[in-house]
Amino acid sequence: MTNVIPHFNNVQILADDHRPNLAWLFLNRPDKANALSYDHLHDIEQAALYFRETDVFQVVILAGRGKHFSAGADLSEGQTTTPADKPPSMVLRRRRMRIGQRAIEALLSVDQITVAAWQGAAMGGGACLTTACDFRVGAANCFMQYPEIDLGINLMWKSLPLIVNLVGPARAKRLVVGSERLEAATLLDWGILDELVDPSDLLPAATRMADRYLAKPPMAAQMIKQSVNQYANALNHAIMHMDVDQNLLNTLTEDRRIAATTYQTDKPRTFSGD
Repeated sequence: MTNVIPHFNNVQILADDHRPNLAWLFLNRPDKANALSYDHLHDIEQAALYFRETDVFQVVILAGRGKHFSAGADLSEGQTTTPADKPPSMVLRRRRMRIGQRAIEALLSVDQITVAAWQGAAMGGGACLTTACDFRVGAANCFMQYPEIDLGINLMWKSLPLIVNLVGPARAKRLVVGSERLEAATLLDWGILDELVDPSDLLPAATRMADRYLAKPPMAAQMIKQSVNQYANALNHAIMHMDVDQNLLNTLTEDRRIAATTYQTDKPRTFSGD
């Protein structure tokens, strides 16, 4: 694989040496399990926008460096940056919290066919990235979970309709309200994965899937993809435009404080509903 300009700190765009129309987009924070900080999400958005400006590539494979696809939002890093003596205004918090939404929308709008090569965890925002791709190839060690509910917050990034489209309302509620963890075999059974392979075969399998679409006329393929996405997501903008505001409201509640302080501990979790 060969580096492609532009350069980003948290993602890599590489051209396939043997397939000139195939690009690889790697999440490149393996030391953080590809956790999604503000800067990382910004780089994903800009990388996706880059593909809109080139007619070289017909297929983009999204993969994660290291053991995991993505551990989701980087909880160790705030989503706003302001001087220490000046707390961020609600206006700025609301604006900057939309970075995840912007990254997902940019990826969903990539004209090229997109394939997620998924190993290890796709948690929260990582699951949102996989469901924004057209197809998903999973290693036998992959799994998915939406932990937002256990942190006292809702799923954001306009991503709820993406998982509903894949699995239907009842299973989506099990995942997002119930925070069920799905292992690889169930991901395939539910239709979230299109193919399940041995971990050693993940990137070759993603390449084989890419070959299938590299062999199709690119303009027709891209028009069909856009039409399917428009049909499947027709109500997204009308319904999901408030998920950031719902998140901000949740952060002000006592339930959020209880959830955040007891997450992944043995402390009892009794919520007030306030």
